[in-house]
Amino acid sequence: MSKNNFISISELAKRLNLINKKNGKPSTHTIRFWESQFSQLKPTILGGNRRYYSNKDVEKISLIKFLLKDQGLTISGAKKVLNSNINNLDDYNSSSIKATYFKKEIKIKSKELLKKIKGMRK
Repeated sequence: MSKNNFISISELAKRLNLINKKNGKPSTHTIRFWESQFSQLKPTILGGNRRYYSNKDVEKISLIKFLLKDQGLTISGAKKVLNSNINNLDDYNSSSIKATYFKKEIKIKSKELLKKIKGMRK
């Protein structure tokens, strides 16, 4: 496996804006803690004992951060949302939380695309 397809734990913490307020460095311990709590998170270990994350891993961790930090869910609540079946009508409430997350992500990506398009017009 190539490291080119992955990002390191510190890069991931920066991308998610998980920064230690005391020293300004990426807060990797938060991601490690989430790994211990969510069975869905399994980083790839490459080159010694270093954690690397695929795009799929980044998406899962981004969703976990959204559920915990933005939506204010507990770890137990976030686990229920992650384990819910989005197509099941009984899970409407947890699915709406997922929908809110994906709407937010689509909005961010749409804005990025619009900036690129505007840049190409100039």
